Amino acid sequence: MSSPTSSLKSSSSPNKWIILGTVMFGTFMSTLDSSIVNIALPTIRRELAAGDSVEWIVLCYLLTTTSTLLIMGKLSDWVGRRQLYITGFCVFVLGSLLCGLAWSLWSLVAFRVVQGLGAAMIFAIGPAIISDAFAANERGQALGFMGSIVAAGSSAGPVIGGILLGKFGWTSIFFVNVPIGLIAIWRAWTILPETPKASGQRFDLVGAGLFLLGVISLLTGLDFGPEPRYGWDSPLVISLLAIGAVLLALFLVWEMRVSEPMLRLSLFRIWPFTSAILAAFCGFVASGGNLFVIPFFLQQLLGLNPERAGLVLLAGPLTLSLVAPVGGYLSSRVSTRWLSSFGLLITSCGYFAFSFLDTGWQWQDVVWRSALVSMGFGLFQSPNSSSALNAAPLNQRGIASSIIAFMRNLGFVVGIALAASVWYSTRNRYALAHQISTEAIEAQLLGMHYAYRVMAGLVLTGAIVSFSRGRAVKPSPTVTVSEA
Repeated sequence: MSSPTSSLKSSSSPNKWIILGTVMFGTFMSTLDSSIVNIALPTIRRELAAGDSVEWIVLCYLLTTTSTLLIMGKLSDWVGRRQLYITGFCVFVLGSLLCGLAWSLWSLVAFRVVQGLGAAMIFAIGPAIISDAFAANERGQALGFMGSIVAAGSSAGPVIGGILLGKFGWTSIFFVNVPIGLIAIWRAWTILPETPKASGQRFDLVGAGLFLLGVISLLTGLDFGPEPRYGWDSPLVISLLAIGAVLLALFLVWEMRVSEPMLRLSLFRIWPFTSAILAAFCGFVASGGNLFVIPFFLQQLLGLNPERAGLVLLAGPLTLSLVAPVGGYLSSRVSTRWLSSFGLLITSCGYFAFSFLDTGWQWQDVVWRSALVSMGFGLFQSPNSSSALNAAPLNQRGIASSIIAFMRNLGFVVGIALAASVWYSTRNRYALAHQISTEAIEAQLLGMHYAYRVMAGLVLTGAIVSFSRGRAVKPSPTVTVSEA
């Protein structure tokens, strides 16, 4: 494969670093808000008398962002990325203000949907704005800095949320977004350049509707499946998964037949793009599984309190924030095919090392494995995203950017469901065979071992797919492949 510098030599914007800083500011804010709410859930449940329905505060935000990411990406190609990005921030700030003013659980859930719509615009379009501002051989480095900001926002959320919660109450975690968001809107308005629009096109309302309803049904089913009160054999879960699958199948059929589709499927005929998306999906599925299993291991089996467990879990995001810029820097000097694949191999080794977890471990045993997982993912993520955006035609870069974000969110949800299924089913079979409780330590450990082996295998598969991407080619500025 040729050096990345040989593919797609476009010129950079003279204000590229200012543009990057502006987008990083917005990304940090929206990423922070996705992790800051979790720590306040017990307080919100008590003060709003929410009961078990409190999970909808998180679930509705996830469903909204994930189900609308591709729609926002298409809209950005249609109306212009600058306009939609600024609109997204306005909606996000409005949603944050309304969340702080919420008087009941379901009013808060409704306002979180508004907030999620704004976050979807920010998440979907940010990488495309950076891709427009930087030349192809510089995008990896720029996206590396973005990877650091995402990791920093995720790790800082619980810390900042805990401080605000203790001093000012749960409403402060939403109100704090308002002044910061207004600054971000002003910066975006004055800094971000106008972007090209796909003029003369109609918006695919039918395709957008099928995709929206299909993803919401599928993700809700995947979220409910591992829960004991539902289960995978629940009629509700089976119905949600079936409806989601049928609607998404109809979406694909519709997109192949309509003259101006929301998602041009010819984009997936570009193998460097498709392989990057598939490899990322494998990595994010494993990440979602790890984020689900490891807190239970630390608190239930090692007996760490939540504060100490949180400090141990910081090892991953901190390592990612340090390594992601390195991965971006190397992406302009080392073939993406080799760098991203090597990164996933390191991550796979980290998950395999986790598959031997034991109650005799100390916190250091978890820290170095978490650091190994994040180090590999930091080398993979930025070059891989840059490679995908470089391979996409210019007039589809917005939708390509949103597909990357969609795969991240979808991967997390699928990973949680997959890890829970492997863990619980293995644990239950072992407990039944040995006539012991499913909560017995040996049963729990065996289930976790198998969950991490599945994660290691998934990431190894992603490494193989990543290596198969082959030679990078310069994309055409417009799509010339027919949709038939």
